Amino acid sequence: MIKRCSRCNTKNPLYIDYHDHERWVPRFDDQYLFEMLILESFQAGLSRECVLNKRENFRKSYDNFDIEKVCNYDEKKISELMQNPWIIRNKLKIKASVNNAKNFKNIINEFWNFYEYLKTFTNWKVIHETWKTSNKRSDNISKDLQKRWMKFVWSVIIYSYLQAIWVINSHEKECFLS
Repeated sequence: MIKRCSRCNTKNPLYIDYHDHERWVPRFDDQYLFEMLILESFQAGLSRECVLNKRENFRKSYDNFDIEKVCNYDEKKISELMQNPWIIRNKLKIKASVNNAKNFKNIINEFWNFYEYLKTFTNWKVIHETWKTSNKRSDNISKDLQKRWMKFVWSVIIYSYLQAIWVINSHEKECFLS
């Protein structure tokens, strides 16, 4: 039997697949980084599993997280998202996702890609720590993103985001991926 992190719900095949093949796996293309940032912001106040279970519906609803398309969402599209029963219908989070797309694009334009921006805080170093919800790195990135007018990017959300994209490795010692 494979030993996974205790947070991984082994009764949910989506969660197992995410844990085993995606979470804490290095991947730094802008579309993926954007998708994960949006999903992590929707997770605020909810469980990872709740968002993960709706992920495919988010992809369909958000045009496969095409940054250009999301930047151009208008009130009609926001209203459409608010009526979509297959995603999380929180108006503040939906509006923040459109706002964040525009600011994400601005960061790409400034730094060439989003990972280059993140490297200004991480110096290419992956750290290993478990059972934390924030640290100085997530605090600093969160503060900077908020200065850039992003929403739903508090330190706890950014910490989870950094875990999702392999800037923080949080596999437990007993996990087969540790």
